[in-house]
Formats: sequence, structure tokens, C-alpha cells
Amino acid sequence: MTGVLPTAGDVEEAGGRLRDWLIATPVLESDVLNQRAGTRVLVKTESLQYGGSFKIRGALNRLLQLSYTERSAGVVAFSSGNHAQGVALAAKWLDVRATIVMPKDAPKIKELKTRTLGAEVILYDRYREDREQLAAQIATERGAALIPAFDHPDVIAGQGTVGLELGRYAQTKGLKLAALYAPCGGGGLIAGCGLSLAELFPECRLYAVEPEGYDETRRSLAAESRQVVRGQPTTICDALMAPTPGAITFAINRRILTAGITVTDAQAAHAMAFGARHLKLVLEPSGAVALAAVLSKAAADYDCVGIVLSGANVDANIFMDVLSDHPDP
Repeated sequence: MTGVLPTAGDVEEAGGRLRDWLIATPVLESDVLNQRAGTRVLVKTESLQYGGSFKIRGALNRLLQLSYTERSAGVVAFSSGNHAQGVALAAKWLDVRATIVMPKDAPKIKELKTRTLGAEVILYDRYREDREQLAAQIATERGAALIPAFDHPDVIAGQGTVGLELGRYAQTKGLKLAALYAPCGGGGLIAGCGLSLAELFPECRLYAVEPEGYDETRRSLAAESRQVVRGQPTTICDALMAPTPGAITFAINRRILTAGITVTDAQAAHAMAFGARHLKLVLEPSGAVALAAVLSKAAADYDCVGIVLSGANVDANIFMDVLSDHPDP
């Protein structure tokens, strides 16, 4: 099944499946943001979703389609935190045992929330150990279902409901969405959103926003093949540190994406402070990269664009440091 590419119809079905479980997160506008960005910006606030990020959408969509026997055996996932919380929360709702393989240096708030939701957390060294191999070994030993963070049709379809909701909002307002800017790690969010928006706004351009050093999707698009991050670049955007695009996500994204955009850690931090000051939102660094892109005038050539604020799970000390460093963003 994982070799089958999801479709816009799958995203539509996921929207119906998830409707009674999740929040249709608000779409905000800000005169200050529109002025700074040089365009009208529709802000999709996934930072306000259950679990503090969009990840619950893909995780729950996958778990809801497991059989009773599969659920009884439990699930395993690997994640730096947001997917971990999404899987843990979905598993709690459905009374499924969840085991999460998480890096030792993940933000403490993400580890704590994952444990609080009832999941077993197994820590690993991201610089010395292979998280996928470790998670696959645990899943095999326990007979559990492996829930990928992005590279599965059900997960991509669930994450695509973000774009479905944003597109429908734009339609109700009589707006034509010219472009979408979304954070990109493994590529599941932008792939799913692209599938849904292609049906609603066929001419909508799609931009994957990545942190500097982890621009593997941008480089993969240029090379027309999946590229791998070399070395261990540092970034505050911990949720966007995928070493390579997913096989399924890239098969979609190489066809539908317009381009990849890279932002610096400083730009992400400034966007976090802007979000707090002008949008009254808590954002983690990874969740703010699309905002950082439009604040840099990347969307100024368009009349109306959408951005996804993908997550709010940031350690308090980091958030306070950012606000202190950017008192008037």
C-alpha cells in the first residue's frame, strides 16, 4: 500500500474521517503582516491544533484505518516530537499502545508531552543511531504497526486536510489563492496540501520552506532525484531535520511543487517573535518558517497567498529568549 500515491480524493475522504475528531483551525489575517509581506496573507494556525501541531491529522487518519487486530498489537513511530505527540494522542483516543523513538536532544516539552499522553518513549542518539532502523526493529519484535511521520499515503492524506480547509476558507471569502507556503521536512504536509489545492485552485503555486542546512527538498527538485543532507548541520528548527525527502512525498512533490525556499535560524526566530507580537500566537521555530518566508517578501508578487503555521511546541526558555532578542519584530 505504501507504494500507492495518495490523491485529492484521499484527502477529501480524510477530511470527512477526521471532521468529528479534530479542530478546523482558524484562518487569521493581519494588516501588519499584509503590509510587511507585500501581499494578502491567509494564516492557517495549525499551532492551535490538538497536540500543538498539524501532525495529529496524519497520525489519526492512519490509526483510524488500522484493523482491530493491528490496533491490538500497538503502534511504533519515530519523531523529534510533533509526530510523536500526534501518534501518542491518537493512540490514547483509540486505546492503542504507542511506542515512540525520539532523539535524546529533542525539546524537553515534546518529550514530556509525549510521555504524559501515555506513550512509551525510547531515546536514541541522532548522530550515531539510525532511528528508522531502530523503530522498524521494535515494530517487528512486537508485531506492531509502524506509523511514519510523512511517507505513507494515509499520513499524507491526513496532513493534506490543512490545505483542504484553507482552500475552502478562501473560496468562502471569494478569494483566489495564488500560492501556498508551508514548512517542509520530509514533505508530507506540502504534498498533501498540494493535492487538495490542485482541485480547488489549479493555478496555485506551492513553495516548500526549509531551514538552512536542511534544504534537501529544494536540492532534490533541482537535481530531479532525492538528495541527502550531508554532515550534521545545526538548526533551531528541530522538527524539520529530515535527512532526505520521503519516497512517496517526493514522487508527489517533484510533480507539483513550484520551488523550495530556505530561511535562516535568525529569520525563523524573528518570525516567532512577530507571531507572538502581532498574531498573539506561540510558535516553535519550525512552525514559523513559512511566516519567515513571506516576511522576507518572498510572496510579494502575488495578490493573495496562504501560509501554514505548523506547530507551537517550543521550550519556554527558548521562546522567552527569542522574545527578548526581538522586542519589536
